[in-house]
Amino acid sequence: MEDSTYATDADHHFAAKDWQAVEDGPQFKGLVAAKRRFIIPATVFFILYYFSLPVLVGYYPALMSRNVYGNINLAYVFALSQFLMAWIIMFCYVRRARYFDKLESQIVADVESKYQ
Repeated sequence: MEDSTYATDADHHFAAKDWQAVEDGPQFKGLVAAKRRFIIPATVFFILYYFSLPVLVGYYPALMSRNVYGNINLAYVFALSQFLMAWIIMFCYVRRARYFDKLESQIVADVESKYQ
């Protein structure tokens, strides 16, 4: 028995040229561009944020060893903030992914309407 959760090429009679048409379409290109506009800057930001800790500790040890609260210094606070930043970026991506999912659903609906 087939699992009807996943549509196959035979279900919709898609051919390679159909997929190429979807890929070349403005909606799909818009989806890819929207993802890139979010993912690339978020990735670059996080990489810079992540590697700034060892750079700051290496070049400005006096600054990073400055105590903030008791024996907790700025380097520890910055290191812990990286966990927080990862969660913030994840939260932003999940929210943005809802928009990506809507774009994708529209593309799929448009393709499926051609074959019904």
